[in-house]
Amino acid sequence: MIEQKIKEIIGYELPAAPKPLANYIPAQKSGNLVFTSGQLPFHNGKLIAEGRVGYEVSEEKGVECARASAVNCLSAIKGLIGSLDNIEQIVKLTVFVSSAVNFTSQPKIANGASDFLAQLFGDAGKHARSAVGVNELPMNAPVEIEMIVRVNT
Repeated sequence: MIEQKIKEIIGYELPAAPKPLANYIPAQKSGNLVFTSGQLPFHNGKLIAEGRVGYEVSEEKGVECARASAVNCLSAIKGLIGSLDNIEQIVKLTVFVSSAVNFTSQPKIANGASDFLAQLFGDAGKHARSAVGVNELPMNAPVEIEMIVRVNT
């Protein structure tokens, strides 16, 4: 059900979880919590944008990158628990935004993920969040997101 809703919202099926770029796993379960590794805004195997938000990347594209990173977090979670219908609550997001000097709209960029999750899960999509500006991210990505969810399995 959640996966069908994702397809309706974003216009494509939930992709397979992106392969790790180094020596780590995409997601880890501890008790009834699942923690994702940082996920970048990949679509069809490539970044949808590169550079710093507020310089090479527009705010609008940054918002899109945050949504794509959240989708990839969900892919990592699905790869671990089998079905996104087992998610009870999105607990926390940490959103890293590669930011131009003096760029202070990281929360606006993070809303790309937060709004998507609220639309997808309703009240269960409401979460705690940090939006952090950073100098650079892996592969020159504009956004990276870590997600913590509570599951019922």
